This record gives sequence, structure tokens and C-alpha cells, in this order.
Amino acid sequence: MTAPTHLLYLHGFRSSPGSTKARRMAAEVERLRAEGHAIEWCCPQLPPSPAEARELIDALCSAWPAETMAVVGSSLGGFYATVLTERRGCRAVLLNPSVEPARDLAGQIGELTAWHDPTLRCAFTAAHVEELRAMRPARIADPTRYFAVIAKGDELLDWRDMAPRYAGARIKLLEGSDHALSDFEQHLPEILDFLHFHHHQGHRDKAP
Repeated sequence: MTAPTHLLYLHGFRSSPGSTKARRMAAEVERLRAEGHAIEWCCPQLPPSPAEARELIDALCSAWPAETMAVVGSSLGGFYATVLTERRGCRAVLLNPSVEPARDLAGQIGELTAWHDPTLRCAFTAAHVEELRAMRPARIADPTRYFAVIAKGDELLDWRDMAPRYAGARIKLLEGSDHALSDFEQHLPEILDFLHFHHHQGHRDKAP
């Protein structure tokens, strides 16, 4: 299997392309490009509506070749990445993926602000919760397409939901850490290995 020619990053609920992990992945893509890898990189701002988010994701990568595309998704972005992977048959890296977002986000209905920019406001509605419920894949067809980094120390999502959902996948189960994966840098070599890139310690960009 070859390294991806197209890479999509999907941020989590109330997050953005300005998140630490998204910016760190973008920096890594730049490093890989400098080493000669031809990679199309996309990290969109996802709308609060799950149906609109799915439409945007589909529009952005509909022309991408499934065999050489991959998606990295964090939290709710991990849920969207799973939806995409089950439909397209691409590879996916999941970072503390949301497994039951309709259940977990039902208490978030209302006017919300973005984590990285409090000036950005959005409405999350009961209709959005139902969109999530309708979108959830019934099963994981091919777990080998997935690499999931799951933290037992996640303060928002339960690792005991995440790990069984991706049984048979490559899973890195962390004893501690947190929902944001503050130790994300430590897991980059394995992420790049799963994607069939080669990680060179000496060429690391400085983490933002």
C-alpha cells in the first residue's frame, strides 16, 4: 500500500482548522512535501449541521481516488471520518473518535462558541442531533482501514465506547492523556507509519 496522495483533516465539535492537532498535521504535510511527497491537503471549517458537514466533505473529496486518499478525524471529526471511510473505502486515522455523537451531544443544544475563537458563534439544534443519529454507520465493514488513538484519560468521551466500536482495527490505547490528545506529537510517528509515510525525527517542525 502506498502513501496517500490526498489527505483530509476533520476537526471536532466546536473546533476548527486552527486547533493544535490540525495545525500540527498541516506542518507535517509541508515537511512531507519538502521531502518530495505530492500531497493534496484539505482541512475545512465544518458547519454545525452534520448533514451540511457531510455534503461539504463529499464535495471536497468526491474526485479524490479512494485507494490513495486518507482522512484524519478528531472527536466528532472521527465520526465523520468513519462515515466517509465506510462510504468510500479509504483509510482513516481516528483521534478519540466520537462513537455515539447523537447521545453525547444532545446536552449541547443551544447557542455555542468555538473553542479557538469565542467570537465565532453557532446554533446547535435538536435537528442536528437527529442528523447525527441518521448518519451513524450500522457497522464497520473493514476495521483494517482504521488506526484509532484512544485515551483512557479522555474527560469527554469514554474509551470503553470507542475501543469496541473499532474492534479489529489498529488501536493505540493510552493509559492517560486527555480528549485533546495534548501528547499528539508522540503519536505522529505511528500515524505516519499507518499512512505509509516515513517519519524522520530530525525533520520535525516545531509544534505550535
